[in-house]
Amino acid sequence: MKEARKNGSKQKKWIRKRHSVIRAVAGALMKPVLKHKYHIKIDKFAEKPQRQYLILFNHQTPADQFFVSLSLKKPVYYVASEDIFSNGWISKLLRFAAAPVPIKKFTGDARAVLTCVKIAAEGGTIAMAPEGNRTYGGRTGYIMRSVVPFVRKLKLPVLLYRIEGGYGAEPRWSSDVRKGSMHSYVFRVIEPEEYEQLSNDELYAVIKEGLFVDEGRADGLYRSGKRAEYIERAAYVCPFCGLSVFESKKNCVTCTKCGRTVEYGEDKRLSGKGFDFPFEFYGEWYDYQNSFVTGLDAGAYTTEPMFRDKADLYRVNLYKNKEKIAGDVEIALFSDRIELSGEGAGPGTIPFEEVSAAAVLGRNKLNIYHGKNTFQIRGGKRFNALKYVNMYYKYRLDNNKTGEEYGQFLGL
Repeated sequence: MKEARKNGSKQKKWIRKRHSVIRAVAGALMKPVLKHKYHIKIDKFAEKPQRQYLILFNHQTPADQFFVSLSLKKPVYYVASEDIFSNGWISKLLRFAAAPVPIKKFTGDARAVLTCVKIAAEGGTIAMAPEGNRTYGGRTGYIMRSVVPFVRKLKLPVLLYRIEGGYGAEPRWSSDVRKGSMHSYVFRVIEPEEYEQLSNDELYAVIKEGLFVDEGRADGLYRSGKRAEYIERAAYVCPFCGLSVFESKKNCVTCTKCGRTVEYGEDKRLSGKGFDFPFEFYGEWYDYQNSFVTGLDAGAYTTEPMFRDKADLYRVNLYKNKEKIAGDVEIALFSDRIELSGEGAGPGTIPFEEVSAAAVLGRNKLNIYHGKNTFQIRGGKRFNALKYVNMYYKYRLDNNKTGEEYGQFLGL
């Protein structure tokens, strides 16, 4: 028996009794706080006793996992970005309380899949946001096709869970929660007997349709005196002068190149101050930005950088902690690489050829997966991490390294 344990055949269970107790206590404490903060209506799901599910939800706010949990009675085990598992004692506490499943963004992570299989075998309910990212423009983002084999592997009933109003209440680029309204609920249940009869393409279409929410429109009022603040975390292309840097203040954002100022309204509409702005909503601007980047002449930015920033550089020791390598590092973004300079600036040059993935974490942290290292770049409050991810995936598209599955995929 001792030998079997030494060889790993005796594995600890993922699901613990304490998870149910902690979920009940946390739910009772969090519900009034979330309702007050987000003005959200959370519909209860009529669970069947002793039944487990795979929950797929669209991703709009930092609190989405709480909305999902409050719709069910039993604990839910979330597939979550590995970033939250590299924060020392905080990560240990999270593992103890809720046991989420770590996954590396935009990389094949067989370990995460096997963990989910284990949880399903133990009778647990699993949840994940197949977008892998919070929406930037209000529309449900790209859903990877790998969600289909994942569904088939687990063989669980699938709950398609919709969150609505979150983009209006708290856009990803914002640090402010606006006064509006939200709604979260189970949109549809897909039984295994049903999806077994569907082709992979048909199942993928059903999942996409069920999770699709488009809030790039005037569907309510979201009041705040800081409606445009920090939109430069997401916007870096001006429709009048191309690649640019923006500065926001309260309800307005200004292009530093051409000086044009745009106001962000309570109904999410955009309007130019003294000129006609070509986009009614930020989602349209975001789509234009992606198209602009996709069509960009990358060869024009191999000797001179597109952008320069200053930020702190960390090495992420996955599932342990983050080690600060250098502060106030100068970062230059080229079409085929990132260059770092300054005292202790880590690798110096990070060629995109050697990068396996890049991801925006939270509002504006940047993770670069370079060989065996994971580097995290943290700029100031107005740092735009999105442009680095977009340019990396633009490089992959230009060099046929992304694959047909992604189409015009720019990392989100």
